[in-house]
Amino acid sequence: MAESEHVSEVDTALLDAELFIKYKAHDRAIERLKEALDNNPRAIPIRERIREIHITQKQLEAAARECVALANLYIEKEQFDTGYDRLLEAKHLDATINIAGGLEAIRRARRPDLRPEAAAAAHPSGEMPRATLAGDLLAVNVFDVVQVIENCKLTGTLRLSNDTQSGTVSFNDGIIVDAESGGVSGVDGFRQVVEIASGGFDFQKSEAGFKVVIQSLSNTNLLLDTLRQLDEAKQEG
Repeated sequence: MAESEHVSEVDTALLDAELFIKYKAHDRAIERLKEALDNNPRAIPIRERIREIHITQKQLEAAARECVALANLYIEKEQFDTGYDRLLEAKHLDATINIAGGLEAIRRARRPDLRPEAAAAAHPSGEMPRATLAGDLLAVNVFDVVQVIENCKLTGTLRLSNDTQSGTVSFNDGIIVDAESGGVSGVDGFRQVVEIASGGFDFQKSEAGFKVVIQSLSNTNLLLDTLRQLDEAKQEG
């Protein structure tokens, strides 16, 4: 199908959806938009309109899923700020949604050298001790690990390491409160931990909580702010 036909189909679907909405047939509007989405899976205007309808109809889980899909599309176009916003919105709409894939997509897009295949060649995985939670960062990225710890409301220390890098992140009831890497702690240490893309990880539970050094509204805010700062530093460099 030609590009002009794609554009025409998108515009027609949007107009049809508005007509359904005018007559309060919101389900039909979403159905019509999804029909067009089948032929135009990367049509951002369609997904944005579906997202808006879900929000107005208080269908928050569905809206959150659209936010994640939109974030990935914006990241593909290197529109990272909008991608950040949609991921944050997804988490606000549905606290249980996993946005780790979007966070990892931002990291890969920003730093090609942090893609798993490149990281594997540069930093072979090391052996990690037995722990509550452990694995290989080439199979499970750090964002997924943080999500699991947060969902389980665990208190303890996450350790990541490979042949050249290492770092720790401290959690109180699933919330990040401190980090250390490369001899620095707090937010600066966490920034370095986020850059660790290969090696192993393990999480050790703790009976006692940790001093709160990192203060953030949520893990999601901290992760997105950190990725944004790394992106800005790269552009300045």
